[in-house]
Amino acid sequence: MVRYTYSREQRLLTPGDFKPVFANPVRAASPQLTLLAVPNELGHPRIGLTIAKKQVKKACQRNRIKRIVRDSFRLHQHDIPAVDIVVIGKKGVELLDNAALHKLVDKLWRKLSRRCNES
Repeated sequence: MVRYTYSREQRLLTPGDFKPVFANPVRAASPQLTLLAVPNELGHPRIGLTIAKKQVKKACQRNRIKRIVRDSFRLHQHDIPAVDIVVIGKKGVELLDNAALHKLVDKLWRKLSRRCNES
């Protein structure tokens, strides 16, 4: 049975976890979000979120975006290869409604998975 949990082991927590992702990443981008990924040896994907206050002013909007991205990751984690992923929010991401944001993130997961499997 496939488990759809989002546990502590699936998160990038420390700056040391985030740093290698920025060194030489595989990218999947849209005008509103960028996903950066590097392979890991853990056997499962991990995710870290950076939604800057400079890009999205209101805390409730930043939290909504992070909640939707985390939920989408939880549902698609079994389709994503073993990589560390950093999701970066850009200007305009707060203008997307929940359905559009879910659709965008789902598309970016597929694009990222395809690019990680190629390299």
